[in-house]
Amino acid sequence: MTPVHFAFSSAFLLGLTGLTFHRTHLLSALLCLEGMMLSLFIALSLWTLQLSCTNFSISPMLLLAFSACEASAGLALLVATARTHGTDRLQNLNLLQC
Repeated sequence: MTPVHFAFSSAFLLGLTGLTFHRTHLLSALLCLEGMMLSLFIALSLWTLQLSCTNFSISPMLLLAFSACEASAGLALLVATARTHGTDRLQNLNLLQC
């Protein structure tokens, strides 16, 4: 395993473990998701550069566009949750009460 491959694998796994174990606030969960998406973007970009194939050159840009849409939707949910419930703690959110 090359050091670059190890770095991006560990960055993705750190984001995944942060998402699974530290889910106290919605903002921290969104930041972990964004970190995972950015590590995937960089890894996919480097993979297309190593292959030197122009057929896959659009896939990192599509992933970046989807991650930007995911981030904007997550921030909109964060603002709506903070306005209605007064906090972004995930333990206080109960969808059955809404």
